[in-house]
Amino acid sequence: MSLQRLYHRFWEVDVLRGIAVLMMITFHLLFDLNYLGMVSLNIQSGILWFFGRLTAFIFIFLVGVSLKLSYMRSILTGYKGLLILKYVKRGLRILSYAFIITLVTWLVIGEGYIIFGVLHFIGVAIILSYPLLRHEKLNIPLAILFIAAGLFLLDQRFDISYLFWLGIIPPNFYTLDYFPILPWMGVVSLGIYAGGKLYKDYKRRFPIKDISRYKIVKFLAFIGRHSLFIYFIHQPIIMAIIFMIKTF
Repeated sequence: MSLQRLYHRFWEVDVLRGIAVLMMITFHLLFDLNYLGMVSLNIQSGILWFFGRLTAFIFIFLVGVSLKLSYMRSILTGYKGLLILKYVKRGLRILSYAFIITLVTWLVIGEGYIIFGVLHFIGVAIILSYPLLRHEKLNIPLAILFIAAGLFLLDQRFDISYLFWLGIIPPNFYTLDYFPILPWMGVVSLGIYAGGKLYKDYKRRFPIKDISRYKIVKFLAFIGRHSLFIYFIHQPIIMAIIFMIKTF
């Protein structure tokens, strides 16, 4: 396989991530309008809750798929460094961005500030995923275990304040964005397994019509490739637009 082939991107993965970006922006717009009291919406249950969870599921599932693709590419290209360090560095970089969000939300909103949101989770999950990338068959049983444990813990409360990141929730715990290791690591595991099966040896293993030249597909793929940047800027932009509307 040529190096050029190994470094190309699978447009359908970027497009699906781009769709998730648009879903995220839509959900956060509705969330912000409700949080600011401009509309009255039930975010905690029903169709909007499901829409938000589905958006998160797609994002986190694609984290697993992308990690597996990255791992296969590194193996096939003969990555020279210590491979685990690649994922540790990447995870720590994402965590550094996440802690910026923690600081900003603590300063701006105070109570309910984001202490272990989706970026915190992704940063930790990238580091934890390394052994799962190497042992692909473990991912299905582990996914079942992680998800089952997380769902069990969801309604439990424990007098242990320092394990909230794992999914062990202390009493009166409140944060606006919460994605603990359990159950969400199970979704990453599903993505890793799917990535290995659907793109074995970094080759697409299923038929799909190439529609990557269509403008809408190019647009979705573009925002999918820049999802981290969009994640950072979309909330300030939404809030600025909302305050402009309120002012006028």
